[in-house]
Amino acid sequence: MKIYTKTGDGGDTGLFGGGRVGKDDPRVDAYGQVDELNAVLGVARAEGLGKLDPLAQSLQDQLFTVGSILATPKDSKAASHIPQVKDAWVKAMEDAIDSYDLELPPLTAFILPGGSKAASALHHARTVCRRAERCVVPLHREGLIGAEVVVYLNRLSDLLFAMARYANLSAGVKDVPWVAPK
Repeated sequence: MKIYTKTGDGGDTGLFGGGRVGKDDPRVDAYGQVDELNAVLGVARAEGLGKLDPLAQSLQDQLFTVGSILATPKDSKAASHIPQVKDAWVKAMEDAIDSYDLELPPLTAFILPGGSKAASALHHARTVCRRAERCVVPLHREGLIGAEVVVYLNRLSDLLFAMARYANLSAGVKDVPWVAPK
C-alpha cells in the first residue's frame, strides 16, 4: 500500500466510513487538531517524562480513538465499529489530577507556561488541546459529535496542566508565576 493516493490533490479528503469533504471542513480541522495534540505529546515524551510517561502513552492511544470518532460520520456504517470514549478515561484523568495536586504546591497565582523542557512541551500540548476542544464544540452543537468528546478534551487540558506542573516539580524547577504589569 502506498502512502500517497493522490485522491486529495483537489483539496478534499475521505472520511472513514465514506463520503468526501473539503480539507477545510470543520470535522477535518478538528481531527487534525487532535492529531497535532498527539504529536506534541510525542514530543513531550521524547523530552523524558519519567513517571508521567506511561500515562502520556495511554493518552496518545486514547487520542487515536478521539480522532477516529471525529473522522467518522455518526450515520455511516463504520460508526458502529469505532471505539468510543470511555467514562473511565475521564475518571482516571480526574484521579491523576487529584494525585498530582497532593504533591504540588498550591496555586496562588497564574503561572507562565515553561520551566523544564518536558513541562514546556506539556504546556504546549495543553494549548493544542484547548484549540482542539474549540474545534470540537461546534461539531457537538450541530449534533455531529457526542458530548463525551468535549468532556474528554476539557478534562485532558486540565490533566496536561497538572502534568506540566508535576514535570517541573520532578525536575526541581519552580513554576514561574505571572506578574501583572503595573
